[in-house]
Amino acid sequence: MRSKPVKKRLIGALMAVAFAGPAASTGMAVGNVSATTAAPRLAPTQEQAQTAYLSAQLLGRYHYKSVPLDDALSEKIFDRYLKALDPERLFFTQADVDSFAEARTRLDDAIQRGNLDIPFLMFQRFEARSIERLTYARDQLRKGFDFSLQENYPYARDKAPWPRDDAEAQDLWRKRVKNDWLRLKLAGKDDKSIRETLGKRYDNYLARSSRNKSEDVFSIFMNAYAMSIEPHTNYMGHSASDDFDISMRLSLVGIGAVLQERDEYITIRELVPGGPAARSGRLAVGDRIVGVGQDDKPVADVVGSRVDEVVKLIRGTKDTRVVLDVLPADAGPDGKHKQIVLLRDKIKLEEQAAKKSVIRLGDGASARKIGVVSLPTFYEDFEGRRRGDKDFRSASRDVARLIAELKQEKVEGLILDLRNNGGGSLKEAVELTGLFIDKGPVVQQRRTDGKIGIESDEKPGVTWDGPMAVMINRASASASEIVAAALQDYGRAPIIGEQSFGKGTVQTLVNLDEVARNDKRKFGDVKLTVAQFFRINGGTTQLKGVMPDIRFPSVSDPDEFGESSYDNALPWTTIDSASFKPVGNLRDMVPALQSRHASRVARDKRFQLLLEDVAEVQRLKASRLISLNETERRKEKEAREARLKAREKLEGSDGIAALRDDGLQAGERSLAADLAVEKARKDAKDVLLDEAARIVADVAELQGDRTQLVLRNDKSRQATQILR
Repeated sequence: MRSKPVKKRLIGALMAVAFAGPAASTGMAVGNVSATTAAPRLAPTQEQAQTAYLSAQLLGRYHYKSVPLDDALSEKIFDRYLKALDPERLFFTQADVDSFAEARTRLDDAIQRGNLDIPFLMFQRFEARSIERLTYARDQLRKGFDFSLQENYPYARDKAPWPRDDAEAQDLWRKRVKNDWLRLKLAGKDDKSIRETLGKRYDNYLARSSRNKSEDVFSIFMNAYAMSIEPHTNYMGHSASDDFDISMRLSLVGIGAVLQERDEYITIRELVPGGPAARSGRLAVGDRIVGVGQDDKPVADVVGSRVDEVVKLIRGTKDTRVVLDVLPADAGPDGKHKQIVLLRDKIKLEEQAAKKSVIRLGDGASARKIGVVSLPTFYEDFEGRRRGDKDFRSASRDVARLIAELKQEKVEGLILDLRNNGGGSLKEAVELTGLFIDKGPVVQQRRTDGKIGIESDEKPGVTWDGPMAVMINRASASASEIVAAALQDYGRAPIIGEQSFGKGTVQTLVNLDEVARNDKRKFGDVKLTVAQFFRINGGTTQLKGVMPDIRFPSVSDPDEFGESSYDNALPWTTIDSASFKPVGNLRDMVPALQSRHASRVARDKRFQLLLEDVAEVQRLKASRLISLNETERRKEKEAREARLKAREKLEGSDGIAALRDDGLQAGERSLAADLAVEKARKDAKDVLLDEAARIVADVAELQGDRTQLVLRNDKSRQATQILR
């Protein structure tokens, strides 16, 4: 969540910091690996040393949570860096970790003195272990497995101890390969096909690890540092910063093609309607881009490149030329290429924009239409707003337009679907809330100096004053929680779903090159936590999130996902309530809504199947083990198949067939099959959304009953007055 005025104050203050970046040095050692033994493939640069130093100055002076960069923080950085490299503890051994012991309290010195050898040496060890483990996995394919044995694979190892030695690590990898093999076997694949599939999979893993770059290592380490202060503080290199800006304004300049790595090729998986690629008529889904050239440069070969590298080459300035060397989808590796010249243009990313739909409940005269507005993120074209563009893109403007269209369709209720919405612009959260209330405070902010500010909706009038509800889940965070909390506090809408994420902090993005007054981009950005937000009732969504009025089943474990899963999250606290006047009373309505909901879902077969799925996922999560016995796994698979068949029968569709476990990962099927799986998931009936629509219909009915009661009471009072 960004706060622009705070960013300007920080940059203005930091301009006064005398900055002379420390030079990177060499010769440090971790365990038995030394930086001076040989020229490493990946090594820190002087610019990265300067970036680390400047970031430390910024975080130490202006972060909302004051944490000194000392030995205690160094230990946290060390643990978080190891977790970022090897989250499931499958590559390093305890012996590796022990050999890094002296580094535990030296990472603060590495940052302050501009010597980043230690994290790079640790990464070199990780790369070496990756090659060893994957080579071992490849060798297991020649041996085959006995699936009659009673043994389990510990698939969730984030909290497990490190393997003691190579022998224990190899046993873990043997079980991992055995599980991969068994999944494919249960899906009907023969041994030859399984060996080919898994051999290719592990080769691809090895190829990807060999394409790591110095900036990748630096970003991982810097984020381990930033997130050791507080979970939502991040370092963003140039690519990450560019992607963030694109996600906020929902547009970029390019050719309008979604690309994917498939084997060694960069493959077109989607053409954006109206973009240069689609307009040319010469590109198709499945075509492979093997070379990219610019106006003034020859075509460069990109076979074997990372997709982000190719995307950088293709993006550029509007109306400039880009040349693509293309191997058509239906051509073999030695097929005839074609060269295509395109003019870059502005591409709108509609996939992340607000969308509307209508759910029809019942038939005939009693049917109700419930509108749905789904909002994936709180986007805002900051630069467009700053320039005063009349048509700048923003979430609140798009939602207002969609509500107007839904009114034309005569919907009787509205669902604001904020599931999986991780936040975005604070200003947009306030303005979107204002679509549903007349005027008043929306959220409170407490800054580092302890001062409280109130963000309010200042625009009179509402866009939607009818019955509504807000849907959230565990992935609804930040700006989503502001909107849900405000509408709950005002009594404007019941909240339906899961407990939200619990992110109650505000971030600003500081451009380090602006701070250092660089003419060229060198250092990247720091996303810095500068404030904490509070509900208008004085509580905070921090840590606890927004609690739904009507709770839906959830597969999320608060200890594993959400703010409460972080060991360094800010605590829950309260401040004084803002002055506001509720517009409704949910306390009177929620018990009736809950009663109707419980009665309805008890009879809903689709909802009961969903509950069975949730119970199965929770069972597997609790055990953290998966059986490697074929008989047991086949029984589990048959139970899942039975639930899928029951769902197919209920929905009258065979699209769910694409959701069956075929043991393959994305990129291992044909592109057409991958796209079919994605479409099946997208088109699958949303049981929770359908039930939310019924709850909104209940809200409309109950509010209508209450209105009639008030009118009858008013008439009664008037009659009494006349009689008197």
